[in-house]
Amino acid sequence: MTTRALRRWFVVHKWTSLICTLFLLIVCITGLPLLFSEQIWNTFVGDDDPPYEVLPPGTPNASLDLIVEKARALYPGQIITNVNPDDDEPAVLVSMAPSWQALEEDKNYPDRNSSHWIKFDARTAKVLKQSRPTDAPKEPRTWTGIIMGVCNQLHVSLFAGLTGRLFLGGMGGVFVASLVSGTVLYGRFMKRLPFGSIRRGRATRLTWLDLHNLLGVATLMWATVVGFTGLVNELQTPLFGLWRITDVRQILKPYAKLPTPSQDHLSSVQAAFDTAAKAAPGNEVTGLSFPGSSFGSPVHYVLWTRGSTPLRARLFTPVLVDARTGELTGAYPMPWYLRFLEISRPLHFGDYGGMPLRILWALLDVVVIGVLASGLVLWAGKRKLSTETHLRALGYELDAAEGMPVFTEGAR
Repeated sequence: MTTRALRRWFVVHKWTSLICTLFLLIVCITGLPLLFSEQIWNTFVGDDDPPYEVLPPGTPNASLDLIVEKARALYPGQIITNVNPDDDEPAVLVSMAPSWQALEEDKNYPDRNSSHWIKFDARTAKVLKQSRPTDAPKEPRTWTGIIMGVCNQLHVSLFAGLTGRLFLGGMGGVFVASLVSGTVLYGRFMKRLPFGSIRRGRATRLTWLDLHNLLGVATLMWATVVGFTGLVNELQTPLFGLWRITDVRQILKPYAKLPTPSQDHLSSVQAAFDTAAKAAPGNEVTGLSFPGSSFGSPVHYVLWTRGSTPLRARLFTPVLVDARTGELTGAYPMPWYLRFLEISRPLHFGDYGGMPLRILWALLDVVVIGVLASGLVLWAGKRKLSTETHLRALGYELDAAEGMPVFTEGAR
């Protein structure tokens, strides 16, 4: 590497780091509580659901058709939009609304929500809990809800919607560039020192420099993976939109102009679940959408299945079942770019290895915050110094003839 190339790598590292540091600090700090959101909610808000009835082990679940029938009896004249078995508890969540048109109109009124849900015991089909009626006064927000909501919005979009998502995705790409340039710049010098050594007794900025390099090397692989997967996750809205206007549109094109049948004349929901389980062997069925959804078909149940192992738990395969006849229409694995997106989620959030992995993710997150903070200290302390002075602090002896730089025995 020539002296000129070395200077260029330094400039790349300096400016990519400065550009993304503030936003990465926001993302890292807000990401810490989000890693433990479930535990925070359980601790400060709790669960007011009634206890489940104690039943003999191995008690089979009630038919989903019975649960759907009870939901309709509670709200006659309304439609069912989704049926979702709970992942962790013996419960089934049934979502309802006055009509599909009411749900579409809600999109124009952010403060209005026509949908509501009923939680059933999956074994007895008894109602456990219901959401508040849409015309009832809203429950007062708790401090936990406010803080977690702010953290989520800042972490995902900076309160700027899709624009904020794409911007943070861009910052993720800039962060990866800073990691690559930092590795190129500092890697050769770090080989000359025992791992973990920090030069003391010299200028304070050398101590901060070694601390910055040490923390950066220790978290390099993790930070690269999390930064890149964060970039990919921020692209979920345009990627799912691309899927809808390409593959999904082609699949549903033959049915697009058909009228949506009345829900009183649809085939068995339980049979649709069983059909989807057979169509996607090795997967578990996580939910069903009724015909008429803006995302689905006017005449099909759309059932979502996913892998049954931790690493495949986010790989979804939609299955279409004709709601008029109960016949299987087909199973349609997602395209490669959405499968890549879904695989990147557990790598980003550390949610495929249980609590131990989340704790590790949190510790690494704190270390990255240290890298960012030390980088700011270095920049603030030497922003008036020349590039050559910075490089010599790393032990490079620069060739005035723009030849190959060599290392001095110690940093100046």
